Amino acid sequence: MRRTNLVRAGVAIAGAVVAVFAFAAPASAHVTVNPSTATQGGYTKVTFRVPDEKDTANTVKLEVTLPEDTPIASVSVKPLPGWTVVPQTTKLKTPIKSDDGDVTEAVTKITWTADPSAAIKPGQFQEFDVSLGPLPKVNQIVFKALQYYSDGDIVRWIEEPSAGAAEPEHPAPTLKLTAADAAPAGDGDAGTTTAAADTSASGDKSGGSGLGVGFGVAGLVAGLIGLVLGGLAYRKASTHTTSS
Repeated sequence: MRRTNLVRAGVAIAGAVVAVFAFAAPASAHVTVNPSTATQGGYTKVTFRVPDEKDTANTVKLEVTLPEDTPIASVSVKPLPGWTVVPQTTKLKTPIKSDDGDVTEAVTKITWTADPSAAIKPGQFQEFDVSLGPLPKVNQIVFKALQYYSDGDIVRWIEEPSAGAAEPEHPAPTLKLTAADAAPAGDGDAGTTTAAADTSASGDKSGGSGLGVGFGVAGLVAGLIGLVLGGLAYRKASTHTTSS
């Protein structure tokens, strides 16, 4: 009876390990923006990380929308070999005041299109860099994104997170913004410095989730090993008693 219980417990833990791995795969496969925080009024570089989630199709295009109600005066994109990038501007209802005068147009959409050889293949990811500033004085910027696949499918990463609610199935990449007076004293470029510190300290969202899952898996594996060793010890003890 004891051996039967040990076997059942081992099967249960093994199943839990499989479940953890199965959960971890889709949870880390979102389109994300990294770093996840920056400073209001500052300049920063953000990176949109795009994984290919399909087994039989490539990612061939990415569209990222910047909000029109809180426009950003300066938007620059980093060239990416094999990809054509097209920023789309919109005439603003209310011009943005700047040291160089009023800004009447702002980038509200960026589209990257891949050459056939540069498409993101299954099991791969690509990163798209954008420089932004000055960042608006709001709590967050939501970048709604569309991911286009070679089979015609479009995944819409446009669902906005809600405080206290579970993460939506297709969350939009979101950049949290903190007030400038919350930045450490002596920063030359508050937005960029804060963003860099955030990246080195905690990494992106998917990286943090992966670390937590890793500890969980390690604990489950350790438990399974302990059960197996205990079963062997019990069996050895039983054999010794019978022999005696």
